[in-house]
Amino acid sequence: MFRFSDLMRPVSKELEFRKEGYYVWCGSMFRYQDRYYLAYSRWKKEYGFEGWVSHSEIALARADSLLGAFTPIGKILPFGEEEDWDHDVAHNPTVIRYGDTFYLYHMANSGNGEFWNHRNHQRIAVAWAKDPEGPWQKAKEPVIDISPEGVDSLMTSNPTAAVTPDGKVLMVYKAVSKYGEMPKGGAVVCAAATAPHPLGPFQKYHEAIMANPEHAWSVEDPFIWYEKDRFYALVKDFQGYFTGAEKGSTALFTSLDGKDWQPTEHPLAYSRVLDYGTCKMPVENLERPQLYIEDGVPKLLLCAVRVHPEDDDTFNIRIPLGKGEEA
Repeated sequence: MFRFSDLMRPVSKELEFRKEGYYVWCGSMFRYQDRYYLAYSRWKKEYGFEGWVSHSEIALARADSLLGAFTPIGKILPFGEEEDWDHDVAHNPTVIRYGDTFYLYHMANSGNGEFWNHRNHQRIAVAWAKDPEGPWQKAKEPVIDISPEGVDSLMTSNPTAAVTPDGKVLMVYKAVSKYGEMPKGGAVVCAAATAPHPLGPFQKYHEAIMANPEHAWSVEDPFIWYEKDRFYALVKDFQGYFTGAEKGSTALFTSLDGKDWQPTEHPLAYSRVLDYGTCKMPVENLERPQLYIEDGVPKLLLCAVRVHPEDDDTFNIRIPLGKGEEA
């Protein structure tokens, strides 16, 4: 089994993407015709770093080459009427292509402005378009709602999806149960569901597929993909339980069927360190992993970065991936 960190190449300042006046966070990169697009989360700095839960929106940027500079285009989500369940927030974008259509899964919510109220109203939504520059349509209801009981009975968020070899869609997502001291609720785990089409209906597995047996706050921020004969997942390891490294490091899991997931032989995918070639810089956050995959080969790792906990500078970075002399 390969070491994911062996694929990672040094980064440069030119691969950092920012938007003036905004916190920039998670981003999903994809290609349409001869251009590259980034669907990313942003929220105004006036709301503070925790403002993602109540004021985040998803915007689009465009580049002319794989490592070219991204130019912001504008906001995609949320949109709709004030009474819509998802009118306040859009966050955690992840984009897949199915046929000739792009499907953008994301977390959405509405609330009263209080952190935990918004957090506990998080559900997974979907929007779609044939051209990334619009128009976009959206589903009226959550594509992954909470369950009456079980691991996702309080909230669902952090979606990631992959098309399976038989043409179905596998989704892995963050789930929190209602069985715990409120407002936090119960264990933070990853769950999964499958559907015959990107718009559903999704059939849940109704159990945690990744969970730390020693701590309720276990894993989140999954990204899944299918390569050769199996699925892989990058996932934030809150406690470093699976990676054997520091808290917040990223673990690599694998699965043959999308339901039974296990850490790989080398479970530490990477630590919270950015390699700039001439120096290695530890950072406070290196999370929300997303891969840009072309012709079945992962080319880039995209991550949300906050260097210092007191700093309001955040950005999304593209980390080149390669094997041997490839980059």
